[in-house]
Amino acid sequence: MSLRWLWAGCVALSLVGCSKPELDVQALVYEPAKKINAFTLQDQHSAEVGVAQLQGQWDLVFLGYTSCPDVCPMTLAKLSQVVSNLGRKDLNVWFVSVDPNRDTAAKRRQYITYFNPEFKAVSGPHAQLYPFVQNLGLIYAITEEQTGNYLVDHSASVVLVDPDGFIRAIFKPEYAVGSVPTINTEIMTNELQAIINHYSS
Repeated sequence: MSLRWLWAGCVALSLVGCSKPELDVQALVYEPAKKINAFTLQDQHSAEVGVAQLQGQWDLVFLGYTSCPDVCPMTLAKLSQVVSNLGRKDLNVWFVSVDPNRDTAAKRRQYITYFNPEFKAVSGPHAQLYPFVQNLGLIYAITEEQTGNYLVDHSASVVLVDPDGFIRAIFKPEYAVGSVPTINTEIMTNELQAIINHYSS
């Protein structure tokens, strides 16, 4: 074998060795990542937030509302556990209230502080809220009257936003007859770590 062919073979082997292994996860992973369009909402301190606040760290984004009887508090508790399990300072949670009529900044602040005061609890008028939610690949539906103790239908999935402010993955909840659809804490912890490692290397 000539030296030229031997060198070429070594280069080929080194390239194969450097390729990333396939991600083996249940989450829906976007490749390439999906852009988040410009938006303006308000956090629990009445400060404006937009795409810039979704940059520089990994964020988990979840829809809900403070009057939600089951899936919202259960999911936020599980997300708190996931964040605690990973122990990463570059990981945060956004709780997006899709009930701006009842969920004032003060109410969102009180609600999210119970789970983790570092989490963001954002909302805004439906004219700004709905396009943002749709861009995330999620959905919600609310009654026009919005009086009394009404319920709000919304996605139970959790969106992962990468440090560039792009949608990297969506974690789907588990569904079982007679149970509230929520994420699996152990599976999400393991898959989230795998995804972060994969795209951070």
